Amino acid sequence: MTAVKICGLTNLQDARWASQCGADLLGFVFVRSSPRYIPPAEAAEITRQLVGEGCETLLVGVFANESIRGVRQIVESCMLDLVQLHGDETPDYARAVGAPVIVARRLRDQVPWDELSAYQAYAYLFDSYDPRKLGGTGRPWRWELLRSRPELPAKVIVAGGLTPENVALAIDQARPWGVDVSSGVEACPGRKDRGKVQRFIRNAKQTDTPL
Repeated sequence: MTAVKICGLTNLQDARWASQCGADLLGFVFVRSSPRYIPPAEAAEITRQLVGEGCETLLVGVFANESIRGVRQIVESCMLDLVQLHGDETPDYARAVGAPVIVARRLRDQVPWDELSAYQAYAYLFDSYDPRKLGGTGRPWRWELLRSRPELPAKVIVAGGLTPENVALAIDQARPWGVDVSSGVEACPGRKDRGKVQRFIRNAKQTDTPL
């Protein structure tokens, strides 16, 4: 069954709803330039509440070119399970953050498998390329680029332009471990549409993928 990450969460209601609908990972963006940025103190209140309610969904912090010290502080204060790196972070940086990492790459026409193998990552996340954005483009791309890949110790996650309507196609073409969505289930940036979240998770979970 395909894992689902609902990203760009900015409030407790949306995070709780995504978890209740069956999301496997919840993403909080700590990149200030993002319209889905959430201050660490606000994210910490949300994660504290979720954990207190018994939520077992994995909590992910999204960073880009943040200091290692800054990442570590947010991981601790927000009780994060995973760190997602969207900037120019090196393999040494990834090993130094002190938490399992998801390494994100924006793709145009090929996948940098050799480069990624040095990261010893929990997962690799592949997004659509935009020279002005590190993520959250809302644009589909050639998901079939991932269909042929080497044997990997890390998981593969597809992002970029996913919606409740096309997530099954993306899974069929890329055969990933998981899918990641943000703008495709929003009412507006940072605010989720409950119906879209529910349909996205249902459609992804109903699509077979080899884990």
